[in-house]
Amino acid sequence: MKLGLGTVQFGMNYGVSNTGGQTSLDEAKEILGLAEESGVTAIDTAAMYGESEQVLGRLLSKRHTFRITTKLPGLSPNRTSFDANEVVRLLMESLNRLGQQNVYGLLLHRADELLSPYGDEIMRGLQKCKRMGLAMKVGISAYAEDPLDELISRYPIDLIQVPVNLFDQRLVRNGFLSRCRSLGMEIQARSVFLQGLLCMEPNAIPAYFQPHVGKLLSFQQYITEQGINPIEAALAFVDGLPEIDAFVCGVNRSEQLRQLIACAANRSKGLDFSQFASTDSTLLNPSLWKIS
Repeated sequence: MKLGLGTVQFGMNYGVSNTGGQTSLDEAKEILGLAEESGVTAIDTAAMYGESEQVLGRLLSKRHTFRITTKLPGLSPNRTSFDANEVVRLLMESLNRLGQQNVYGLLLHRADELLSPYGDEIMRGLQKCKRMGLAMKVGISAYAEDPLDELISRYPIDLIQVPVNLFDQRLVRNGFLSRCRSLGMEIQARSVFLQGLLCMEPNAIPAYFQPHVGKLLSFQQYITEQGINPIEAALAFVDGLPEIDAFVCGVNRSEQLRQLIACAANRSKGLDFSQFASTDSTLLNPSLWKIS
């Protein structure tokens, strides 16, 4: 199953369409149980996701079958020097919170840190984590706007996590995902629902997105004609991309995960979402959104 579980909601109130706030501990336990019994293997978390790592540490069983990927906090701002052992120390802190001896994937939360004056030392730290058996794969969490080709040509990246959804098809269309695949990288997609925006009714979206209402209406009309819902459409797009190894989706309730699992099992094929591709970063990059 390509479907993976994003856990940012376990640690904080996250998502433009999230009206339920941070997921409760009991609900998080139910979500993890459902994920494991349904064959979901990938879990995504980060040191910067509030209490997410701590929650996972409390709830994961000793014999769980998940492959956990976590992300380091910011490393290089306002530094005059950097030691590779700092990466090891920060991962050890994450492992302590997670209650794990190692993780499947270790990513930089900010890919451009590798292009800082300390990039080589940061990569040495990531590689040291691999040699110590603390992480199986190391890499970056990136945005389409990052200097991606420079990053993958300069450094040995095993795992890359990037935003891909039926509005944000940039890395598919420019061939970047294919280049990653040719280099043997594992590719995880995030932002599959564009923080829930793809599933919102156009009349319910925040005012910031008013310039994009036309695109949302067009999308709603298309999927209605195809007899599918927004969740089925979003999953069909990423699941149909051969370059993608896994896509991580966050949920607040177990019922949401159950719906995702059902949609992932009943794939909608042969649909053309090319008409919805955008290159507008003000729509595609949540870090640029101005929502009060």
